[in-house]
Amino acid sequence: MAAKRRGMRKGWTTGSCAAAAAKAAAHLLVGQEPVVTVEIGLPIGQRATFSVHRQERGDGWAACSIIKDAGDDPDVTHGAEICSRVAWSREPGLHLRAGPGVGTVTRPGIGLPVGDPAINPVPRQMIAAALGEVIEVGVGGRGVEVIVSVPGGEELAKKTLNPRIGILGGISILGTTGIVRPFSTAAYRASVGQAIGVAAANGCREVAMTTGGKTERFAMKLFPRLPEVAFIEMGDFLGYALKACVRAGINKAILVAMIGKLSKMATGTMQTHAAGSSVDLDFLADVAGRCGASEAAQAEIRASTMARRFSEIANEQGFTGVFDLLCQMVCEHARRHVRGALAIECVLVDFDQGIPWGRASTGEQP
Repeated sequence: MAAKRRGMRKGWTTGSCAAAAAKAAAHLLVGQEPVVTVEIGLPIGQRATFSVHRQERGDGWAACSIIKDAGDDPDVTHGAEICSRVAWSREPGLHLRAGPGVGTVTRPGIGLPVGDPAINPVPRQMIAAALGEVIEVGVGGRGVEVIVSVPGGEELAKKTLNPRIGILGGISILGTTGIVRPFSTAAYRASVGQAIGVAAANGCREVAMTTGGKTERFAMKLFPRLPEVAFIEMGDFLGYALKACVRAGINKAILVAMIGKLSKMATGTMQTHAAGSSVDLDFLADVAGRCGASEAAQAEIRASTMARRFSEIANEQGFTGVFDLLCQMVCEHARRHVRGALAIECVLVDFDQGIPWGRASTGEQP
């Protein structure tokens, strides 16, 4: 998999920065000397070192910050100061709060409870693990509160989809691997073509193309017959990746995605970056209607803000045939895009376990 990353400088997620800042603050909280650098574990099994930007402490609390380096990714949070304030709490366990510049969840469908700070599950685990390397949270009935803040985060959030999806007050603390790999650059697009070429050169005539690292891990479990080199993290570049497959002599492309990206593909969108396309909830409501969704369900879908909420409504109300139909639409658009030169299979997976919700295939292998 290394070939598709070559020549591109990786960066760190906001989740990694928040965890590193929390660990540095924990050092101060327990009375240790200020630290210049701090090391944390990443979800992918590696460790990373961060320079501490700012640190201070008071009675029962300490705070540190890390300047986010997004590498070669054109991330709006590149250069942002990610701060974690760690304090003792009377309540056992770890308590995460949103400080200034970090958003709060105000609508369902995001995967976090309404009212919670917009700190995604993996960053939460990273913060807990980083703190655990310094202090034992909850021992003796003592708890720890961590407030994550981002100076200027509310302004940064205006350049993201957060206000539209009901995350208000700032940015989200994100990341599934701890590492940011460039997604929206010409260099990344070229690396996708290179990875497909490497797969073909290694005898692969069937590849599984995914929208990110998480879906790639799910795809590897779903298609264990394929060698590792056959898994291509295409990111947002569906159209480019499909044509690269044709040029390389690939016969079949398996597309694995979650509902957000897949719903865009189902409309025929071949470049799915958030800056260039958005989820069409009216489209999803219409497709749901074709699969038996009630008028009330369709109205709720149209009024929602995220494809994830659409999937929740479909599962709650039982019109799950819509998932197969969306996959079929993706297959048809993808096959048309390459004029029938590829057989296409599409699998929609859930958010947590990679369980297939829907699948379809179009065309025989040439």
